[in-house]
Amino acid sequence: MSESSPPLDVLALYKEAGALHEGRFLLASGRHSPYFLQSTTLLQYPQHTAVLGAALAEKLKAADLKPDFVIGPAMGGVVLAYEVAKELGTRALFAEKDGQGGMKIREAFSVTPGQTFVAVEDVLTTGGSVLKAVRAAEAYGAVCLGVACLVDRRKQTGPLDGYPLTSLLELYFETYPPDEVPAWLEERELQEI
Repeated sequence: MSESSPPLDVLALYKEAGALHEGRFLLASGRHSPYFLQSTTLLQYPQHTAVLGAALAEKLKAADLKPDFVIGPAMGGVVLAYEVAKELGTRALFAEKDGQGGMKIREAFSVTPGQTFVAVEDVLTTGGSVLKAVRAAEAYGAVCLGVACLVDRRKQTGPLDGYPLTSLLELYFETYPPDEVPAWLEERELQEI
């Protein structure tokens, strides 16, 4: 993106792709939300994924981050990790569930002690998935330079668990634990995602 380009309107891309939903959603965190950003709907369009990956890579370059690889949690972070890595001129890896509540990196990927990386995610709500991918790479002795996401939905912005965080959009809307769902939201049909 050149300096003369207007800022990327990430939310407009979600809307254009039909990826911003309103209702009542059970998030992976177990919380209920009146809105849901369905990144898989957006990222099925290569032209959108390329633009978003390039924009994230530009922000990482501006922060002077030069990782040896980019990693994303499966499944949501795989395509995005690829696009960001392509723009940074490095490798793209992914971490997948290990069946024990964490994530692992497949044997086919080579990670060695001291290598640096950036972890990417589409939408950050609690950061749980991307942090599991970070821990999987750190288990090999790799060093996390930071985390990047398309949308940061956390109420508290800033670093994620001590890691510098880069996002294209900060978009907070309230989420609720199951036992504290307000009446207006309780009236909507619950959709698991």
